[in-house]
Amino acid sequence: MAELFEMVQEAERFIRSKTSVAPEVGIILGTGLGRLADSITVETAISYEDIPHFPVSTVESHAGKLLMGSISGKPVMAMQGRFHFYEGYTMQQIVFPVRVMKFMGVKTVIVSNACGGINPLFPPGTLMVITDHINLLPGNPLTGPNDNRIGPRFPDMSEPYSNELINLASKIALENKIKLERGVYASMSGPSLETRAEYRMLKTLGADVIGMSTVPEVIAAVHAGLKVLGISVITDSCLPDALEPATLDKILAAAALAEPSLVKLVEKVMQAL
Repeated sequence: MAELFEMVQEAERFIRSKTSVAPEVGIILGTGLGRLADSITVETAISYEDIPHFPVSTVESHAGKLLMGSISGKPVMAMQGRFHFYEGYTMQQIVFPVRVMKFMGVKTVIVSNACGGINPLFPPGTLMVITDHINLLPGNPLTGPNDNRIGPRFPDMSEPYSNELINLASKIALENKIKLERGVYASMSGPSLETRAEYRMLKTLGADVIGMSTVPEVIAAVHAGLKVLGISVITDSCLPDALEPATLDKILAAAALAEPSLVKLVEKVMQAL
């Protein structure tokens, strides 16, 4: 774990050498949501491949850049593209940027994702603030030796998504006539989409949406003592008795339609923080 701490510090020193931004908020942009980056006043853009120990995005629509700048006057550190277990990365690699965020001074993380809707009341194009999650990934980023400089051995997960931030986002959505649901996010490894039987299982477990990301980063953020706001964009319906084939093009198109509302919501939340 001493090696991990040194790796985090090395990445932190490199980023600080490239920017004068002292970020208070970290943002992770999901599939098809990279254009949220357009709302950032960018001071510095750094390719992931240039940052020591950072993985590299391999997924279409993930630009693979770290953006240092501001939104609504608040200094931010934004990941334009994330990493997934299905890309072949370890849990430690997936959450490495979150740990760097902590040591860059970030206190709040806003994480977004595109996902499938299991709740029949949440059609494609719906925004959902995440109230809780179900980890069905084959692992946990905290497995192995723990370094107390990064976080405690047994972090409490009774409130992984900040109730304060959930209520703030809900209030802002209501004031700005943005439809925002609340629900539970489940994560599975992918990259294949789920079967009808798996969607039935997920609904029985209490999931409202299903995706292939987010949960590792949130666990790492909670471990690091950061507050988390999670927002999902529902891009396809996962109703087992009315299931239609989903394609990446359809998913990206649905994300693009919902993105203006997501951008407005995030900008207003940033103003209120």
